[in-house]
This record gives sequence, structure tokens and C-alpha cells, in this order.
Amino acid sequence: MTDSQLAVIVLAAGQGTRMKSRTPKVLHPLGGRTVVGHVVEAARRLEAAHVLAVVRHERDLVAASISEQLPDVLIVDQDDVPGTGRAVELAVAALPAGFSGDVLVLNGDVPLLTAETLGDLIARHRETGASATILSAILDDATGYGRIIRGADGELDRIVEHKDATEAELAAREINAGIYLFGFAALREQLAALTTDNAQGEKYVTDVLGLLRTAGAAVAALPVSDAWEVEGINDRVQLAAAAARLNTVTIERWQRAGVTVQDPRTTWIDVQATLAPDVTLKPGTQILGPSVIESDAVIGPDTTLFAVEVGAGAEVKRTEASHSVIGAGATVGPFTFLRPGTILGANGKIGGFVETKNAVIGAGSKVPHLSYVGDATIGDETNIGAGTIFANYDGVNKASSTVGSHVRIGSHSVVVAPVTIGDGAYSGAGTVVRKNVPAGSLAINVSPQRNLEGWTESKRPGSAAALAAETANSPTADN
Repeated sequence: MTDSQLAVIVLAAGQGTRMKSRTPKVLHPLGGRTVVGHVVEAARRLEAAHVLAVVRHERDLVAASISEQLPDVLIVDQDDVPGTGRAVELAVAALPAGFSGDVLVLNGDVPLLTAETLGDLIARHRETGASATILSAILDDATGYGRIIRGADGELDRIVEHKDATEAELAAREINAGIYLFGFAALREQLAALTTDNAQGEKYVTDVLGLLRTAGAAVAALPVSDAWEVEGINDRVQLAAAAARLNTVTIERWQRAGVTVQDPRTTWIDVQATLAPDVTLKPGTQILGPSVIESDAVIGPDTTLFAVEVGAGAEVKRTEASHSVIGAGATVGPFTFLRPGTILGANGKIGGFVETKNAVIGAGSKVPHLSYVGDATIGDETNIGAGTIFANYDGVNKASSTVGSHVRIGSHSVVVAPVTIGDGAYSGAGTVVRKNVPAGSLAINVSPQRNLEGWTESKRPGSAAALAAETANSPTADN
């Protein structure tokens, strides 16, 4: 149900120079989403009436990414006045006339904060009637973070940015998590009083809290139970740490839901993946993107699936696959590469050292080993012999082949597209299929075998092979 009294502002305008990357900091991947994508997802789950994102650095890239995930988001451009206070000021000005609820401000580089924690913040804020409520955290090492300075009464007095803090203030271990919830009227009034009179020459949104305190308004700080939820990402070390933490949380969630993860240290599961109870993930497995794994499937070891659907009871080992479907009871691997567009039917098999692409392989059909199947449709209960190649590219254009049901393709065959092989047809070993094969026919195109007796002795006299042949052909060889 939409919360008509809630607006969420996502701050995503910063450059993130410490990442040392051409990619904007907030667009770096993390567990299947971008960094800012996790923040946007948390905002979406709150069902706020209004979600706004403030952008500047690589404006079009960041805006497109956020809008793709949340089409109803309102993009706000930050101007040349620097600072989070200015960003919030512009976003507040963009809210529709008549809005008078609460404004939640989120940092686009704090991706692990959950909607549940934010929901608790909103509930606490509304229960107390404070003009502003912020999240804080207690850290052993607070370097780089703004400090929460509390008064003699234990209530929040002010927030001091690290670069502006005195030695005494730097000793504080409670840090500003960068998550703020304001009453709209109080926020709008104090934003107008912000200045750039500080070490950075920026408008700080944190200064709103000090102004509210000076005006006698109630301001509260709510510490989170898990400090890692509010840790920001500024460089690749922190990005890797956040990825590891997120993966640990994700794996534990699936384990508690009935998924067996044999080695959590070498298993990665993206947040968009869905796994059913009694799935087994063996060591070295990665379930990435919006993959769906049904019950009793066994994945791994050493397998990477991206946007792959795996049916119940299927087994996939030592395989790399993307944008593919693996049917119930099917087997894939080892050392198998399923490229986009692969669909394997129930109880089918794609075996060792096989590559497929845009291939629909019917129920019970098998491509057991050492083959390439590209741009092909294969019916049910068909067997593709070892070493078969579907030649789908003539150097300019690609074409498709169709193979019927209950077909037997001999080993080391080549199916040259476009061609159709009818139901129940066979091909001899080593056949190059260039023409359509009617149902029930045998396709062969090799010359009859001839044996030239005595060739080795005649053409390779004195060789080890010739001596072996002479011995084998001697009248006493069978005695």
C-alpha cells in the first residue's frame, strides 16, 4: 500500500574519485544490482508516494540505470552549488505542491541498508514526533565518517564532518550513517538557512540538524543493530567487503529456506536469484542474475549460471551457462558451455565439451559429447553423435537447422544449415548433411571403403610398421 506521507530522496550525484574508475561509483555491480540499485530497491519496498534521485556526475548513465529499475522515479539535476544540502534542497523543491509528509534522505553509495531497518526508522520517527530522526552506528574505526556529538542529556546535539572535527570530536565512535528522516515543513524551513561556510565549501544536509536543534526542535539519532548495514562504499576495497557481506547474508537466507550450500566460502548467489527448497549447491558455484533453480536440482561443482532456469531434479556440473533453460531431470556437463537461447527439454542431456547457442533440444534428446549445436531445433528422443557440428554460418549469414524426433546422427557428422532432417532419420558416421533428409531415411555421402593389401610393406619398407605387418601376415603368425 502506497505511503502517501513519505517521499524518498536518493543522493547519487557524487563522482566517487576514490574508486579510480571510468564507471560512476554508484553504478559498480554488487550482488546482481548496481550499488545505487540496492538503495533504489529499498526505496521501492517502502512504497513511498514519491521517489526522487539527485544526479550530476555521468548524469545520463546514472539516471538511465535508476529509471530502468524504477520507472516512476523523478530525476533531479544538481547544479553547480556543491554538497548534500544543496542536493536535498533541489529535490524538496521538485516535490509536488501540497506534499506535507516525511522526507527520507538516502545515500546512493550505502547499498546494504534494508527496507526493514528503514521501516523501523520511519515508525520511530512518527511515534516520537521528532522534526528529524537519523540513523547512526557505533564503529571501532570511525575514520572518514561524520561524528555524532551528543549533549549532556544524551540526545543528539550536532553532527561534525570528519574534516571539520576537532581532536576531541574525532574520538567519538558514533558515526552519522547518512540516512535522514525529516518532517517536510521543518526541512524546507532550515534548508533556506544553509551556507557553504565550512572546510569543503559545501552545503551540508547535516547542518539542517544543527539548525533544528538551535531552533529548539526535537532531533533524534537511532543506532542500527548491525553497523555493516550503513557502511558506505568509497573504493574497491570497500566494494569487495560489501559484496562479501551481502553474499554471506544471501547464502544464509537461502540455507534457512532449505537450500544446501556445501561450501559457502566458494559459493556466490545474486540477490535476484530464486532457489527452491532441497536445491544443492556444490563448491565453486555461482548463481547470478535472475536465475531460478527448482527443487532437488544439483548445481556444481565449478558452475556459473547467469539468468538460467533449472528444472526440478536437474544436474548441472562444471558448466558455464547464460540466458538458458534446463528442463526437469536433465543433465548438463561436465565442461559445457550453454550460450543464450539454449533450451534443453526434460530428461535431456548436454554432455562433456559441448557448446550450444540458440538451440532448442527436445525432451529426452541427447548431445552427449564433443559437439557444437548452434541455431538448431531438435525434437524429442534424438541422439546427436560425438563430434557433430551444426554449421550455421556461411561467412556472411547465419541459418537454422531442424532435426526431428527419434533421429540418430552418426558420430563426426556435419549438419550444414539450412537443412531439415525428418523424424526417425539416421545419418552415417562422418556424413556431411547438405540436403534435407526425409523421415526414416539414412543419409550417407562417403565412398565405399577399399583396403589396399600389402601397402605398408610396399610403400614403407623397413619401417617398424612394415615389420609388424610382415610378422602379422606370415604363415606362422597364427601358430
